[in-house]
Amino acid sequence: MEKKRVLVVGGGAAGLMAAIVAARAGAAVTVLEHNDRPGRKICATGNGKCNLTNLEMPFDAFRGTDPAFTEKILAQFSVKKTIDFFTELGISIVNKNGYLYPRSGQAASVTEVLCMEAGSLKAKLKTNAHVREVFFENGLWKARTEDWTYEGNALILANGSCASNIPGADGSGYTLAESLGHRIVRPLPALTGLKCQCMYSQAGKKKGSSSFALWAGVRTEGELTLIIGGEPLRRQRGELQLTDYGISGIPVFQLSRYAIRAVEEGRKVQIRIDFLPGISKEELHRLLENRKKACPYKNTKEMLTGLFPDKLITVLCQAPDLEEAIREFPLKVTKGLDFKQAQVCSGGVDTDEIHPETMESRLHPGLYFAGELVDIDGTCGGYNLQWAWSSGAAAGFYAAKETK
Repeated sequence: MEKKRVLVVGGGAAGLMAAIVAARAGAAVTVLEHNDRPGRKICATGNGKCNLTNLEMPFDAFRGTDPAFTEKILAQFSVKKTIDFFTELGISIVNKNGYLYPRSGQAASVTEVLCMEAGSLKAKLKTNAHVREVFFENGLWKARTEDWTYEGNALILANGSCASNIPGADGSGYTLAESLGHRIVRPLPALTGLKCQCMYSQAGKKKGSSSFALWAGVRTEGELTLIIGGEPLRRQRGELQLTDYGISGIPVFQLSRYAIRAVEEGRKVQIRIDFLPGISKEELHRLLENRKKACPYKNTKEMLTGLFPDKLITVLCQAPDLEEAIREFPLKVTKGLDFKQAQVCSGGVDTDEIHPETMESRLHPGLYFAGELVDIDGTCGGYNLQWAWSSGAAAGFYAAKETK
């Protein structure tokens, strides 16, 4: 019997997983990769160390118009199956407080073992293959590049998003999906820094905007409260990076998808920073009073030395109310950084048009989606890669199944 032929557009995390699972299920697989080699974005993840997945799965690890869409896919290819899969391929995994990495410390190791496995299963990896068009014709799915038209019984779109400065992150997958009638939830940058306006001027009076040059380069602990339309919605705590455009760092990344989407919707978005999280208003007042009493010869700036970084002290001292500025430093969010400076995108192919058990299109039998192309994005901590592994595995498995 002739093998079922499966075309995979995109040789990233989701595409390589889909190819391996489809080939293991007996399909003849061809992967069409835009770049000169597969897995380039994998090699850049986790600062080049590749946070494969995470042992913790909090309720809000995945976001999207319908985050619950992920449940059945993640149940099929769980974190345990991910660990077993990569262990089998030769990746020794280390646990860093629940965050799982290859012991080699090299993300390239992950790409290499995926390509080795795909090659051993006779999956064809076509690089520099720029897919211009996909369509269904004469009972077959077809993917047309600049110089060839590939054919298959099933087609998996795993192109990724337009996030990252890796070549090929051009959002072409959205165009291909849209050409087949699928709705695209507008892609926006996520897991990125936020451009802001400071609510204090250089003279210490509230105003609409101000330069952040004075605090640029500071790293400090803090708690962020995201306020949309006047309502506090989410909080994140951790190390902040204060920049010349606003704020960055992991806590900012975790809130960025909500802030950026709300700004794009024309809503009022603010962030308030507590630079001494865990201390009440009364405790802060006593702390500052005690510092004054202990060293009455110090001015306000000198009194804060040792409590905050010098650059941050300069900014805090410009505020009309020091204690308020320490506990609720107000920022107006104006936008996020651009796609090239984002780790992922929010938005993508509408999950209402995808079967949540199989990743197959509800519009076209034999068409499947996987990875970041879909309207699902994860928080920092390996969740975006886990979604790639799980959705890729589901798409590959069901695409390879014999048509009834």
